[in-house]
Amino acid sequence: MVRNTCYPIDRIRADFPILSEKVHGKQLVYLDNGASAQKPSAVISQISKTYETAYANVHRGVHHMSQIATDAMEDARRKAQKLLNAGNEKEIIFVRGATEGINLVASSWGRANLKPGDEIILSVLEHHSNIVPWQIIAEQTGAVIKVVPIDDAGVFLIDEYAKLLSDRTKMVAVTHVSNALGTIVPVNEVIRLARENGSLVLLDGCQAVPHLSVDVQALDVDFYVFSGHKLYGPSGIGVLYGKEALLNDMPPYEGGGEMINRVTFEKTTYAELPFKFEAGTPHIGGIIALGAAIDYVNDIGFDAISAHEHDLLGYATERLNEMNSIEILGTAPAKAAILSFNIKDVHPHDVGTILDHSGIAVRTGHHCAQPVMDRFNVAATVRASFGLYNTHSEIDALVEGISNVQEMFG
Repeated sequence: MVRNTCYPIDRIRADFPILSEKVHGKQLVYLDNGASAQKPSAVISQISKTYETAYANVHRGVHHMSQIATDAMEDARRKAQKLLNAGNEKEIIFVRGATEGINLVASSWGRANLKPGDEIILSVLEHHSNIVPWQIIAEQTGAVIKVVPIDDAGVFLIDEYAKLLSDRTKMVAVTHVSNALGTIVPVNEVIRLARENGSLVLLDGCQAVPHLSVDVQALDVDFYVFSGHKLYGPSGIGVLYGKEALLNDMPPYEGGGEMINRVTFEKTTYAELPFKFEAGTPHIGGIIALGAAIDYVNDIGFDAISAHEHDLLGYATERLNEMNSIEILGTAPAKAAILSFNIKDVHPHDVGTILDHSGIAVRTGHHCAQPVMDRFNVAATVRASFGLYNTHSEIDALVEGISNVQEMFG
């Protein structure tokens, strides 16, 4: 494969200070972007700038610093709105991450709308964050969970999904991109079939938003979540998109300051969207820095990012397929830049430890996706997940590291 020489990889890598670090005396090769991505200088400096020059609590103060911080936070909300092409900024709720966003919908919408016998459709591909909240609400309401299977390549079986839909299906909650396998779910068809059935759809976009252009209006999805730390932004901040009418009908998820209109001991009335779901002091610095991360990826462009990462995935897949005793799990035709594999007769944790001594960071384990591991009858995999700053030479380093593992284990 020929590297895309138009992609400004050297400039991009220079934007990430941590990439110059050494691990065990070796140059860091960071291939764990699916767990959390590194941060460009623009995000790091924005965090410092906020706390050094423009920090105060938001929405409540008439003083200058409060107004500056409020304006910066709401500007970040508009950036998130534009990133997802939401209809208006009221539909953007700041949460601690995708996990909280899913819990918010499961709890608030679920308690208000689910009854015994109602059905929630998930898939085998789901991260635990899109399984456990639905199990909790199903136990509380008497709802039932149905699961869409995948085939041996890790493909979401759309025909089996269609068979699961019924007049009892109230919610379909599936990932946009599998964090364990990289499978891109055919979400347009998932949503179309749900619409015909009268069901709502939530998409977990954690692994999609850093890699793909997402348009929630074109998708006609009801809820969409993502986490900032996978989008080269800070941890502890994420976004829940929800259609305005649905959010208006949902009761608050948490109570406290900011989410109220008027409080008396007799009755409390709630604030308008989006503040109804943003109780307490938010992660102000994190929200503003998320705005900087969105600016950063937009400046590069998602077409360029997607093309670069597709090239990396193809090159890595080709190199690993040339090696003996390597099994790649997840070979769907439509994949994001995630490569899960095992080495015959070597535990993934041993692989990860040995690679680490060469400065190579990969993820090993079940990736918070144990049903996927069960589907392939494995306890864990090694996962290399690529980002906008990774290179062919880093993949070559990974391959060399794998060769060293194979030599050590005979």
